[in-house]
Order: sequence, then C-alpha cells, then structure tokens
Amino acid sequence: MKVLITGGAGFIGSHLAERHLSMGDEVDIIDNLSTSDMTNVQHLESHENCNCVIDDILNVDVMRKLVSGCDLIYHLAAAVGVEYVLQNPLQTLTTNIRGTEIVLELANEQKKRVVLLSTSEIYGKKNGHVPFREDSDRILGPTTVVRWSYSTTKAVDELLALAYWREKRLPTTIVRPFNVIGPRQTGRYGMVVPRFIRQALLGDPITVYDNGEQTRCWTYIDDAVDGLIALAQSDDAAGEILNLGSNFESSIKDLAIKIKAQTNSDSEIAFIPFSETRRNGLYEDLVYRAPDLEKIRGLVGYDPKVDLDEALRRIIEDFQK
Repeated sequence: MKVLITGGAGFIGSHLAERHLSMGDEVDIIDNLSTSDMTNVQHLESHENCNCVIDDILNVDVMRKLVSGCDLIYHLAAAVGVEYVLQNPLQTLTTNIRGTEIVLELANEQKKRVVLLSTSEIYGKKNGHVPFREDSDRILGPTTVVRWSYSTTKAVDELLALAYWREKRLPTTIVRPFNVIGPRQTGRYGMVVPRFIRQALLGDPITVYDNGEQTRCWTYIDDAVDGLIALAQSDDAAGEILNLGSNFESSIKDLAIKIKAQTNSDSEIAFIPFSETRRNGLYEDLVYRAPDLEKIRGLVGYDPKVDLDEALRRIIEDFQK
C-alpha cells in the first residue's frame, strides 16, 4: 500500500509514518513545518520507501500529484496547539478549512480513502462528568474567545467529510483524538506534558493554571497509532465518526506531581490564576474531558494498553536522551 500523510512531520504523523514503513508500506509525507520539525522524520528520510515533501497542503498542484499516487490518505495537517491558534487565528481558519477542502476534492477525483483527524475540542465546554459520545451535543463559547475558532474549523472539516461520504460516496472516516502524548511532542504550542517535563528537568517551576483540578484522559502515541491503522483498514469505518483515546484519567495537578516524582525534580509546582496569563479573555480552559470508547471498541476492538505512569516513563526517558 502507498500511504499519504499530510502533516507527516508532526508528532502523530511521524509515528504513523514510522509504523506504516515497518509494515512494508510506502509513505509520502507532506508538511510545511509550521508547527512540526524535520527532526521528527530525519531517521526516516533515508528509508527507500519514504518520500518527504516540504510544501503546503494549500498547493493544489503538489497535492494533486501526491494524491494521485497513493491508496490511502491520513489528513493530519492543521494549525494546532493553544499558543499557535491564539497567535495565528486567520492562518488557523485558512489551513484547517481550505486545506481539508483541497484534500477531499482531490481524493474524490479518484475515490481515495481518507482518514481525517478531527479533535476532542469538537465537544466544546460540556459540563458534568459524563464521557463524551460521538453523538453528544456541542456546547461552545462566544466567537470573541479565540479558542472556539479551532473547534469550529474542525467541525466544518467534519461536515465536509460527511458530505463527501453521503453525496459522493467518498470513503471518509473521522477520528477525534483525546490528549495524545508521547516522544517528539513539543511544548512550544501549549501541550502540557512536554512543557511540564521540560520545566521539571530544568528545575524551573512547573506551572499549573488555576487549581489544577481540570481532568484529562491521556492516550499514548502507540495506542493512538494502533487505533488509526485499524480504522483505516476497516470498511465499516467509512462514513463514521469515532473517539480515539483512553480511560487513563488524571487531573492536571496530579500530572504535575507524577512528573515531578518521576524526574526526581526539585521544581516547585506553581499555581497561576488564569486571569494572570496572556490567554486571559482569549481562551477558556475545560474542567473535564473524557471519551466514550464503546464505538471504536465495537468496530475494531480498540484497547489502549499504555497507562499514564508508563507513558510518562517513556517520554521522560526520551527527553533525557
């Protein structure tokens, strides 16, 4: 099989490319390096079955050539990360919406299978400790809060993918990942695990916003890649939306405590009121976010295995290298 991964030099994309190459597949990667890094795929560049293209998914001519030569498209390219979205609201809208339009338009010309990575941000700020189901309502804040622009662009992407499936029978699968973590993830754009680990290893304060009681379910990259490939190989996943995550839950405060302990760090854990950060007024934090995994389990037998303690051990070990 020949696989095209948009955003393939990113954190998730690079691991996905690595896995497909290990399976004997050919892999084309396209990435403009806006939120990724070539060091993520440097070890793959010399692989005879890997082709890395540094360009933008908005370049239709380049994309048409790549799409025509592949059997399967993973569409991961997007403006991502809290800090990037806050600093680049217009680019976020253009890349996420027009980029997805181009991918789907070109895929439809030759009916190429598309796995579209959406986001758990789709669910917005739902209240109550109830796992989010794929058919749950979305509850968003005002358009003046920049955070919701990212969720909105991804909702448009989902609607486009579903429309292509319903009207054109283009086989599309929409995946909503929940807090995927692992080696190669950067803290540059607000990702909390690499930020905490870097702070702990440097002896800097581990900065937790508000009281740290916000909870998340952490998904290790190997489990996420298992789920993505299983869905890409399932005919029954065409036209479906699926959560991809875990039930390995912790609060942000407990995450900081675990990282401090695993790194043997002398760092203090500093609690910073959200009102004192540069995100104030532009961003809302969420108290709770957990996926209902019944659908993906039933469809492809998805069963995440790497819990948070083991995930952190592996990530810290990679940082220390």
